[in-house]
Amino acid sequence: MVSTTQESTVRVQPADEDESWRGVAAEDVAELDHAVSLKLQARSRRLLGSLLRPRLGASLLALAIVIAENAAQLAGPLLIAAAIDRGVPAAVAGRPGALAWCVAGYAGVGLASAALRHAFLRVSGRVGQDLLLDLRQRVFRQVQRLSVSFHESYTSGKVISRLTSDLDSLDDLLEMGLDGFLSSVFSVVGIAGLLLWLDLPLGLVVLAGFVPLTLVTRWFTSASRRAYRNTRGAIAKVIIQFVETMNGIRAVQAFGRERRNESIMGELNDRFRVANAEAMRVTARFVFAVRLVGNVSLAVVLAIGAWRVAHGGLEVGVLAAFTLYLRRFYDPLDDMAMFANAYSSAAAALEKISGLLEEVPELPEPATPVPLARPRGEIRFAGVEFRYGPRTPVVLPAFDLHVPAGQTVALVGPTGAGKSTIAKLVARFYDPTTGTVSLDGVNVRDVADAELRRAVVMVTQENFLFSGSVADNIALGRPDASHAEIEAAAAAVGAHEFIAALPKGYDTDVRKRGGRLSAGQRQLVAFARAFLADPAVLVLDEATSSMDIPTERAVQAALETVLAERTALIIAHRLSTVLIADRVLVVDGGRIVEDGPPRALIARAGGRFADLHHAWRESLALQRQGD
Repeated sequence: MVSTTQESTVRVQPADEDESWRGVAAEDVAELDHAVSLKLQARSRRLLGSLLRPRLGASLLALAIVIAENAAQLAGPLLIAAAIDRGVPAAVAGRPGALAWCVAGYAGVGLASAALRHAFLRVSGRVGQDLLLDLRQRVFRQVQRLSVSFHESYTSGKVISRLTSDLDSLDDLLEMGLDGFLSSVFSVVGIAGLLLWLDLPLGLVVLAGFVPLTLVTRWFTSASRRAYRNTRGAIAKVIIQFVETMNGIRAVQAFGRERRNESIMGELNDRFRVANAEAMRVTARFVFAVRLVGNVSLAVVLAIGAWRVAHGGLEVGVLAAFTLYLRRFYDPLDDMAMFANAYSSAAAALEKISGLLEEVPELPEPATPVPLARPRGEIRFAGVEFRYGPRTPVVLPAFDLHVPAGQTVALVGPTGAGKSTIAKLVARFYDPTTGTVSLDGVNVRDVADAELRRAVVMVTQENFLFSGSVADNIALGRPDASHAEIEAAAAAVGAHEFIAALPKGYDTDVRKRGGRLSAGQRQLVAFARAFLADPAVLVLDEATSSMDIPTERAVQAALETVLAERTALIIAHRLSTVLIADRVLVVDGGRIVEDGPPRALIARAGGRFADLHHAWRESLALQRQGD
């Protein structure tokens, strides 16, 4: 199966683009490309079937309505033929009844066609919007349940592309293309039958044009699908660049990267333009071929029909009806070409969306979860080895650790030592490559996600605040918490004073990403959020790094109270935060090189932690001198 975490155009790479393709026969590459295309189409059809199945009844009703509408439309030229050949001569002879019936019938089928069109648009519109709503919800639900490792490779820009441009392509197909396609198909089939019934020789002349049309349509289907795969990949890259630029706008402006970003965006936009231009060229060639066949057929029919009318072999009314039907016969082919164009774009989008929906979470929910009745917070690593990918280096080699319930453990060490990896394994953002991580004697793989999230809460350096009130952000893990409980949590971490001073207190909107608050204030809110959740295990990953010294001191005072009788893992470079721990682990290269109470490790001359503490004290002294 082709990887869906790659924003490629889902094509087989030609030999001249990569060394690995040299020596591969062109026909083998084409065959592999065809096989990949068939798999993608089958995956898309499965998704489309699952979306349509619950709406089968409404879809069949829309189909019945469009058939009835086309039947009403097809009756019009027959009534015109009857009026010319029978009604007019009868009216001239003083018997206007037949002509009146033809006129009334034509008006009646016109009204019926309009009413049926209204009914079809309402039914099909409801089906289409329900389908899009379902698909949008599926995508959103899927991206939330996929693991952290997936989101680290599949950027937010790609997800936004799936939910915006790809869904827009499907929306265009459902709102405009599908309506025209169904009407066109039934018009072509119905008119073909009527043409053969009206006059078999002329009908066969028209149907002979289907031979070149079939060949052109087969070419168009294949070429347009390839072209629109390129457009979907190109627009996704444009969206990714835009999202990354906007998310990092402070860095962009601080380092004067605007021109470089404009250059990158210009290049990506140009690729999108080229991909779209190629798709339009394919469509233009197809429309040209369809109209050429249609006009040639009409010219031949008029020439043969006129000759036969002149020699008495065909009635004028029949020829008039035949030419009217013939115009209606080829006009829907143009609509079908437009549908094929929209379908190719939507099919390419559906391939991308279906790939995302078929991604399997790397951290699946246990089939029979083991309950944690009253989590105490005992943590144990047993023979854990971990690497982030099959081709990446080992981060934790044979790691063993036991943290008794209620103990506060600080992890220190150089950058890249494996401290954050340990925290992520405890929170089960990743699973160990080998070995087990257990909570209260239960392998975390066997704990239901919802239960594990209640038992283990992580506070990181880059805590995210959602648009909304301060109170809503604090109550993120416990939305049913009372206002008094929210205030108590904020007070416990020293956040109540600054929150109360905000314009609307706890009801103040923090704005996008918490932009109304300072970095230290955002982390205090994140602390309050974690404390309100009341987990058995609290993981602080560089959680005090954005705080100034007065704020950090206030938080440390609160931490000593809040962490009581709770297991905690503290990862920090600031040793002032580390010193409140019961136990310090010095980690280097994924191994524990020192383990003990902070005071004992400080007293160990020449030890790693003693050297770190000495360097930290000297930095404080220099800072005081500078002040």
